[in-house]
This record gives sequence, C-alpha cells and structure tokens, in this order.
Amino acid sequence: MDALGLLLDGFATALTPVNLLYALMGVTLGTLVGVLPGIGPAMTVALLLPITFSVEPASAFIMFAGIYYGGMYGGSTTSILLNTPGESASMITALEGNKMARRGRAAQALATAAIGSFVAGTIATALLVVAAPLVVEFAISFGPEDYFALAVLAFTAVSSVLSRSVVRGLASLGLGLVIGLVGIDQQTGQARLTLGIPQLLDGIDVVLVAVGLFALGEALYVVSRLRHTPPEVLGVGRAWMGRADWSRSWAPWLRGTALGFPFGALPGGGAEIPTFLSYAAEKRLAKGPAKEEFGKGAIEGVAGPEAANNASAAGTLVPLLTLGLPTSATAAIMLAAFQQYGLQPGPQLFDHNPALVWGMVASLFIGNTMLLVLNLPLAPLWAQVLRVPRPYLYAGIVLFAALGVYALNNSWIDLILLYLLGLLGFAMRRFGLPVAPAVIGLILGPMAEIQLRRALAIGAGDVTVLVTSPVAAVLLSCSALALFIPLLRRLRSR
Repeated sequence: MDALGLLLDGFATALTPVNLLYALMGVTLGTLVGVLPGIGPAMTVALLLPITFSVEPASAFIMFAGIYYGGMYGGSTTSILLNTPGESASMITALEGNKMARRGRAAQALATAAIGSFVAGTIATALLVVAAPLVVEFAISFGPEDYFALAVLAFTAVSSVLSRSVVRGLASLGLGLVIGLVGIDQQTGQARLTLGIPQLLDGIDVVLVAVGLFALGEALYVVSRLRHTPPEVLGVGRAWMGRADWSRSWAPWLRGTALGFPFGALPGGGAEIPTFLSYAAEKRLAKGPAKEEFGKGAIEGVAGPEAANNASAAGTLVPLLTLGLPTSATAAIMLAAFQQYGLQPGPQLFDHNPALVWGMVASLFIGNTMLLVLNLPLAPLWAQVLRVPRPYLYAGIVLFAALGVYALNNSWIDLILLYLLGLLGFAMRRFGLPVAPAVIGLILGPMAEIQLRRALAIGAGDVTVLVTSPVAAVLLSCSALALFIPLLRRLRSR
C-alpha cells in the first residue's frame, strides 16, 4: 500500500474519540510546558513515561507527539513576552520578538509565530509522509555493522553538537553507557555493575533514568537558581496580523521550513542550528524598512526561526521512526517509551505496527490544527500562566516524579536510584554537561554492544568487518568528522 493509503488508515486511527482526546491533552500540555521557562517537552514526556503501563501504544504516542509539537509552539510565548526562551530552540525568537512586544506589536509577533508554526509543521509532516517510506526501504538492507556504525554516528554527533565542548559531551555519553551496562550480560549471563543488589540484575529502568536526569535534575537546578521576584509579563491583546505583516511573513515561513526539516533529520542537527541560520538568512535578505527594523523588532526575525523550529520537530521523527535513531532529547525519551512497549523503531515497526506509526503521523496534522486554535485566541491566557508561583510548580514536579517511579515496581530501591540520578542530573547541569548524550548512550548503548558482537561473530573476530560495508564506512567517516571538526575549529581559532 502506498504512503497516501497508509496515511488515510492513520487518520482512521487518530480520529477516534479516545485518540482525539489524547491529542488535545498532548498539545495543551505541550503548549503549557513550552510557555513555562525551564520545563520542556523532554521533561514532560519523561514524567509521563509511567503511563506506558496502562495506555494503548497508539494513544500514548499521539499524546507524546502532541507534547513535542506543542512545546515548540509554546516556547515562542515566553520569548516574545518575557524575553526568556521556554525552549533553547526559541532563543532566536526572543531577539526580535521581545523588541516587537516592547514596541506594542506583541499581538503581531505571537500571530506570525503561531501561523508560521502551523504552516511549517503541516508542510514538514507532509515531507515526513514522503521521506519515511524511502528511508525504510533503504534501512531494510542494513546489517549488524551498519547498525553499529549508525549508533556510533548518533553518539559522536549528539555529543559534539549538543554540548559546549566535545569533551563534556563525550563525558556525558560515557555516563550513559556505564548506566546501560548495569544488569545481566545478555550473551554471557554475567552480572555487571550490580553491586550485589538483586533489584539491579534486570538493569536500571529507562523510565527511572529519564525521569531522574531530566525532570528531577532540571527541577533541582532551576530551584537552586530561582529568583523570588515575579517576572515582568508584557501585555498582549488578540493575536492578529495586518496585510503588510502577511506579505512580510509568508516567504520567511517557507524558507524556515526548508531549513528546519533536513536539520531535524540529521543526527545532532537539532532545532537550534536551523533557527540561527534562518535568522541570519532573513537578516541578509531584508530590504527597505525590514532591513532597518532588524535589531529593533522585525517580524521576519520571528517568522523564519519559528517556522524552522517547528519544521525540525517533524524532521526529528524521520530517523526516530525509520532507524530508531534519536536526534534530540525529546526523541530520546520517545525512544525509551517505544522500548517500554517492547517495540523497536525501524523498518519492522512499519511492517508490524502500521496503525501505530501512521496514526501518530496523522495525529501531527490534527495536532497542528488544534495548536493553531489554542494559540491564536488564547494567547492572553497563556501569558497569565507565567504568573504561576515557581515553588508550587517545581514541588509538584518532584512529587509526580517520585509517584510515577514508585508505581513502576513498588520498590524503595527505585526511589533511592531516582534521587541519586536527580542529584547526578543537577551536577551535570551545574558543571555544563548536557543530559541528552547520557540518555542516548543509555538507550543505544546496549543495542550498539549487541550489534558489535554480532558483526564480529560474523567476521570471525576480524575488526575490518566493521568497515567492509559501504554504508558502515560512510557512517563511521561522518562520525569522525562530527568528532574532529569542532576540535579543528577550536585549534584554528587559537
């Protein structure tokens, strides 16, 4: 069946009343966490991972996808009204968006961000429908050495791009790989790093690690730097755009989409790079009044980066669904959710669970429409959310994290591990180590180990088997480039 027919079947799954309710819950929660600084979609999905024990897979992933998209939408609100990005990908939006708000044009800035996000999200999801089956056909031919090389590419790319230094990124990756070794070796049956604790023989649950490092670690870090003075929130009326605003926004929306989607699909590409590139492109292409407004509140500086931000979210789902390769922190947590259901994203997922995959893709179109309805008329309401007292907010996060983890196995050992991992997450943020490489190392590390052993077994212990495949050779070459290019740039700058 072609992609269009499968997508129509996906709409039949996504349009059931239960899944529509989960989609609405997801986009509402996503917008809420995007609006609140310091709480992102990765933390929210991590907190909600325990629901995978009681909710159908299709419903859970429809909600998680809505949280992901909603977080991208909501992050622009704090950037524009508060000059505080709710998400790192919304940093560029704050440059021009907050200046527009201070000039009395907050409504226009919020409108171009919301409509641009809708346009980019819809186009990028359509590109996802086209690209995913092509990548699946290519991935069917992968052997163990190819999957190992793919994991190495994910390790090096994420470690070098998502951190301020390659060394810190690799240090975080090493922590995740070590945590992934805990438990019984699947081939030899030997216990590894269990410290004699029987509860660790099955390994440390991915849900526990994700909640501890992301949710609890982030909450402790934000609380340690909490300011007691309430934030100054600029007023906003009904979000709307005039004819001149439309004429200045539509081209940046399309250019931002063209930049965001491919970068989202690249390992380590993320949303930050395309938003920077989009802002630089719009600034370079600006003419007349727009050129003079850059730095003072140009609408193009909001429209382009916001479109790139949301297009990258759909791009992230291409390698996640087709190869099982997470290229962002939220994608890594969603991969953990797949594993909780006993599912492995990749070509087999499209063959064995088409209703789940295409229902999730179809829900992105539905969620985009819901987000447009939520963001345009309700912008003043979202602005009021910023007045929620932070102590209550983060105390609730810590409470729900503990309840969710304890519900996994009803074990006090899990609670101790949660708080230890929360302290580790706090220390990582305090000393500038990114959390995403650690989670990706935990999730992909065991898979990389198994594929490496299989490849070496096939090659009778010959290490050159890892580069005999053209795909593996190309992927390992890209890994070397991702690892050494930042080092070469730093040496050259010195």
